[in-house]
Amino acid sequence: MMGADELTNDAATTAVRRTVIAVALLNLGYFGIEFAVALAIGSVSLFADSVDFLEDASVNLLILVALRWSALARARLGMVLAAVLLVPAFAGLWTAGQKFFTPIVPAPLPLTITGLGALVVNLSCALMLARVRHHHGSLTRAAFLSARNDAFANIAIIAAGLVTASLWHSIWPDLIVGVGIACLNADAAHEVWEAAHEEHKAAKA
Repeated sequence: MMGADELTNDAATTAVRRTVIAVALLNLGYFGIEFAVALAIGSVSLFADSVDFLEDASVNLLILVALRWSALARARLGMVLAAVLLVPAFAGLWTAGQKFFTPIVPAPLPLTITGLGALVVNLSCALMLARVRHHHGSLTRAAFLSARNDAFANIAIIAAGLVTASLWHSIWPDLIVGVGIACLNADAAHEVWEAAHEEHKAAKA
């Protein structure tokens, strides 16, 4: 017969599996919506956030694949995921640089509405991941931190849309938020790398 710990671990793995599948599908679905709007209105912040949705979907699918791996293999994947978290950061900075050559102010209404939709998706994902973030080490930590940071970014996107509409009709609110999203992702990547590095050392000990 299986012991209580094994049953508990199996139940936790099943919960994580269901969660990351749901989160991956939500992120993949909203990526398409936000990316299309970002291109249509020329928004740096929405572009950076849409790449974030694609990255989040990839992270959760990788976690799904790695659930049955050894602790050492999962720690190594955690280091890889830390690098993956940098992709939206670089994409956001590149798009921000391009904005100086095409300084078109994004339409504030679709910017705000799309940011609000993204906030709903990311809060839902963060709440689901919060329940399992202590299982499977840096992998679920990476997914949770990414969703949490995205929710903060979405609040900033909504604020940028409102500021652009009512106070400052300029590229700068959108541009500042886009760069801020890049910085959030860089910080999350650093945190996940440190957690994965500690797990790697512990697994090899």
